[in-house]
Amino acid sequence: MTDALPARRLLLVHAHPDDEVTGTGATMAHYASTGAHVTLVTCTLGEEGEIHVPALAQLEARQADQLGGYRLVELSRACAALGVTDHRFLGGPGRYRDSGMMGLPTNEHPRAFWQADLDEAAGLLLEVIKEVRPQVMITYDANGFYGHPDHIQAHRVAMRAAELAGADGPAKIYWTAMPLSVLREGMEAFRELDDNPFADVEKVEDLPFGHSDEEIAARMDGTDHYDRKVAAMRAHATQIPDNSWLYGIAGDFGGEFMGVEYFLLAKGERGPGEGPHDWENDLFSGLSLGEPTAAEAAAI
Repeated sequence: MTDALPARRLLLVHAHPDDEVTGTGATMAHYASTGAHVTLVTCTLGEEGEIHVPALAQLEARQADQLGGYRLVELSRACAALGVTDHRFLGGPGRYRDSGMMGLPTNEHPRAFWQADLDEAAGLLLEVIKEVRPQVMITYDANGFYGHPDHIQAHRVAMRAAELAGADGPAKIYWTAMPLSVLREGMEAFRELDDNPFADVEKVEDLPFGHSDEEIAARMDGTDHYDRKVAAMRAHATQIPDNSWLYGIAGDFGGEFMGVEYFLLAKGERGPGEGPHDWENDLFSGLSLGEPTAAEAAAI
């Protein structure tokens, strides 16, 4: 299988449809555009998500419980916008259910991802790793970036699968991150927005996420693909309303915030970087790979 795939192969493990866009959409679009093979594994259908389209309200879990099927279609459209053709659900669509926010009764659902047997779920991801043989994998940190149980479980499953893969696993593993310096700049910019998500936050250190600039390993500049990221966000219409602060950022600041994504390096050797913090600008930096395609070579 890998003989037929491009030299550079990237695997992303996300919890719900739309998670791939907000934290890694520009990175996915960048690598897809260079000819790298991008594989997205989503762990649930996002059945417990809040619906922002009134006409579809009856799809919610407490009514028809059909939101997951609708979000499957939204995810397909988002991947098309990003140029990603290889997308799978962990164990197949519906194998694991959205657990809802931490502490809710939905955490106890028998199919809730939060209740998944770790080695069983990791074994399903291991099958994907063996098939694609990605050199780089992206997932969340141990807190799931902001504490959602499915994000935490996605982290556990991804890291366990990489452990089970051993030498055949990804050479580098990144966790999504946000530098505190960028958060500070963002909070100042958000103060001008009517829909300010940080209105009740006095300082960035109070947020459940954020890392010092010294901890950040990579800064991916995907501003050239900012329009693709916004199109992918719009594909997730049930989850991201038209008046979302995300579109406020997109309209007011363009690709400056939306098109740049940051990562911690959890496994592997840090490659050559640039700028005052020597941040990598390529997640494959430092790896010895096969001959790149023409598109890959142009992007390096």
